[in-house]
Amino acid sequence: MQPETLGFFEKVYEVARLVPYGKVTSYGAIAKYLGAAKSARIVGYAMNGSGGKDVPAHRVVNRKGLLTGKHHFEGTNLMQQLLESEGIEVIDNQIQNLEAVYWDPAKEL
Repeated sequence: MQPETLGFFEKVYEVARLVPYGKVTSYGAIAKYLGAAKSARIVGYAMNGSGGKDVPAHRVVNRKGLLTGKHHFEGTNLMQQLLESEGIEVIDNQIQNLEAVYWDPAKEL
């Protein structure tokens, strides 16, 4: 992996760590906040590699509120269970009332 990619991953982790308990953000919102609006997929790759880095990756979902990264968590429904433990309702792998729990780093930071 390129050094600049590793640096970008660390910036992604820094933003993800700021997502408050009970809130979610999207891959695209983090990418846009970091000045790389077209890099949502790279943010996804960063989340996939975030295990053991104390990053609340379960709070990062796709722009429609779908738990697209759930297969990267141990256990079948760990991502959903973590979100539900924070009071977020998930039905059919989709966050309900996304607007109410959405956190946009561009507005909040």
